[in-house]
Amino acid sequence: SSSRPPPVKATLIGLFRDLRGIAQATNSRRTFGLLFDWIYPAHMSLLHRAVEAWSDTPDVTTPVLKFMAEFVLNKTQRLTFDSSSPNGILLFREVSKLIVTYGSRVLTTGNIGEPYATKYKGMWVTLTILSRALSGNYVNFGVFELYGDRALADALDVALKMSLYIPVADILSFRKVAKAYFSLLEVLCNNHTAVICACDESTFAHLVSSLQTGLKSLDVSLSSQCAAALDNLAAYAYNHQPLTDTSPQAARALHRHLAEQPKLFSEILRTLFEIILFEDCSNQWSLSRPMLSLILIIESAFSDIQSQIAAALPPEQQQRLSSCFQKLMIDVTRSLEPKNRDKFTQNLTIFRHDFRSK
Repeated sequence: SSSRPPPVKATLIGLFRDLRGIAQATNSRRTFGLLFDWIYPAHMSLLHRAVEAWSDTPDVTTPVLKFMAEFVLNKTQRLTFDSSSPNGILLFREVSKLIVTYGSRVLTTGNIGEPYATKYKGMWVTLTILSRALSGNYVNFGVFELYGDRALADALDVALKMSLYIPVADILSFRKVAKAYFSLLEVLCNNHTAVICACDESTFAHLVSSLQTGLKSLDVSLSSQCAAALDNLAAYAYNHQPLTDTSPQAARALHRHLAEQPKLFSEILRTLFEIILFEDCSNQWSLSRPMLSLILIIESAFSDIQSQIAAALPPEQQQRLSSCFQKLMIDVTRSLEPKNRDKFTQNLTIFRHDFRSK
C-alpha cells in the first residue's frame, strides 16, 4: 500500500537483521550497555511502529521480534543494571508493549495461507521474548502490581491467548513452537504460579493436559520442561495444604481446580509411571521430580493407579509389579525436601530396574 512503501519495508528487514547480529555479539555488560543506551529510549518506538504498520507481513515482523528476543536474553549476565537503575523495568515495559501490539493484531487477523508461516512463527518468537524476559532476573515483577502497572498482566494475558490459539497437535508438530510454548509454561509454573492458577477451569485443564501430552514427547528437552512445570505446580499445591484463612488466593484457586477435576493429576502420575516402566527414557531423573509431588498430593488415588497399570499386564507380571511398588516408598517421608526427593529418585531407579530386568 501507499503507506507502506517497499523501500521502507526492505530497509526495516535489513536493519533489524543487522541489529540482531549486533545484539548477539554483545556478550558483556559494557558492550550491551552501549547498545541499550543507543536504542532506548530514542529508537525503541521504531519497533512498535514497524509491528503496527506491517502486522500482517511476517517478512517484517519476524526480524523485529527476533531482534527483541535476542535483546532481552540475559546471556553471560550482560543485562545487569545498577541497583538504583530502573532500566530493567523500563525494558520490560517495552517488551510488554511489543507483545500486546503484535499479539492483539495477529490474533484478530484471518487465516491467510500456511499457518506456520503466517502466524505460528511470529507467535513462538513472541512467547520466547516473554519467557526470556520473565527468567532474565533483571526485573522485580512485584513492582508492577504494587503500583498498578498493567505491563506484566497485559503481556501475560496476550501470551496465554496466543498459547491457546495454537492447537496442541500443531504445537507438537513444530519443534520451535513446542520449545517456546513449554518454556513459557515452565517459567510461569515456577515463578508466576498465580497466573496459571487464576485461569478459568477449561483453560487450566487445557494447559495442564498439554503438559501431560508433552511428557510423551520424544524430545528429551521438551519432556523435561513439562516435568519441571508439573513439579512446580504440584509442589505449590502440596506446600499450601491444608488451606487456611491466610492461604494465598492462587493456592485457593489451584485447589478448587483440582477439586473440580479430580482425575487431572492422577492421569499425569499414571502417564509418568507408564513412561518409567515401559519406555526407554533417558531423562528419568527429570521425570522423577514431579512424581513424588503428585504422589503426596493424591495419596488416596495412588493405589488405584497401581491397580490400573497392573490390570494391563499379563498375570505373571502383575505380582512382580506389586512387589516393586511396595518397595518404592521405603524410607521416603511425606516431604519435598531435597534429601527426600533424592531418596525417592534412587528408589525409582531400583523400581524400574527390578521390573524391567526379570
